[in-house]
Amino acid sequence: MKQDGVDKSLIEKIFIPHRNELEKCIKPIHEARGVPNDYYVRPECFEMEGEQLFNKGWFAVGFVKDLPQPGSVKPVNYFKNPLFLIRSTHDQKIRVFQNVCRHRGMTLIEEPSILKGAIRCPYHSWCYKQTGEVVATPHIGGPGYNYHTKIDKMELSLIEVRSHIWRDVIFVNPNGIAPPFEEVHKPLLDRWSVFDQPMHSDMKDSSFSLDVQTNWKLAVENYLESYHLPWIHPGLNSYSKLEDHENIVEYGHYAGQISNKYIPRYTTGKYFKEFKNLGSEWKTKGEYIVLFPNLILGVQKDHVFNLIIEPLAPNRIKEHIELYYSDPSMLGDEYQQTRKENANLWKTVFEEDIFVVEGMQRGRYAKGFDGGRFSPVMDEPTHVFHDWYAKKILSAI
Repeated sequence: MKQDGVDKSLIEKIFIPHRNELEKCIKPIHEARGVPNDYYVRPECFEMEGEQLFNKGWFAVGFVKDLPQPGSVKPVNYFKNPLFLIRSTHDQKIRVFQNVCRHRGMTLIEEPSILKGAIRCPYHSWCYKQTGEVVATPHIGGPGYNYHTKIDKMELSLIEVRSHIWRDVIFVNPNGIAPPFEEVHKPLLDRWSVFDQPMHSDMKDSSFSLDVQTNWKLAVENYLESYHLPWIHPGLNSYSKLEDHENIVEYGHYAGQISNKYIPRYTTGKYFKEFKNLGSEWKTKGEYIVLFPNLILGVQKDHVFNLIIEPLAPNRIKEHIELYYSDPSMLGDEYQQTRKENANLWKTVFEEDIFVVEGMQRGRYAKGFDGGRFSPVMDEPTHVFHDWYAKKILSAI
């Protein structure tokens, strides 16, 4: 028997015994403990997260720039939920569908591609418009008969998944009943309203991905705090020091860091144009936030970035990083070397973190580790995440 998509016996066997430990996560920070080990290593806990944290809410699955022209299509798969993203040739609107044929559940899209016409199932050749409607059901009434009086094609359109686009990120709410995205994430939308302006990116030198052997939550936790800067990022800390940072804390929504010493440094001597109408505080400020559950964001006066964490297994993720600039002229050949230098800088920072998050993942197999402690000063953004996470899981058990 399942409760809200999760096997009830698993809830009784695994999650209910954790209730006391999870309740410790939502205590005041000086009394709190971190999320228990099992939630970083057990497949059952990973499955629970897929239902309670992802399926029921809004999470990031891809970028608009992944769909550069009408007919662009890309499959994605989060927690074994097969989906595809598509920009229709019919109206150029971006949609998200379940990546299965309505006939026998065959996967429709295997690789990113550009479709010239219909979406065709490779199994029995059922075809769908790029807007989801079924248009062909070959031999459904027998050889040579493509119709049957007892089959209503109006009921056979692809199942569209609720989606939303913000800052070039495509979000989905698979169960379709979460409050509107703008309502759920209003605190951050308001905070960054000044950055609500066009962003421009180059497909080649402004994106990269990283495969990491860790749980997705550890990637979130590591990004939230600046505590580790002096030891893990000595290069970054040489000009954006630990003491130049302050916490961003918004319980129930997001958390992260402010750097008060963001100063672009490019050896090329070419500097990117700044975003328009920024206040004076942005001359030397950068903000680095995690929008729960799986989107890492960074904004500075001259460029921004999005990083989607794709959970693949309890101990494996893929990070998808995209950088954006304020003006299309920044994508020209004149700025190519500066773009590469900027991308390499961020790639170095994210690669330096791999050692940490993989080390913490190995540590989560230690018997008796109680979830750890939080520095009331340095770890408050991390506590925000554990508080959010524990409340989501507790609501299900």
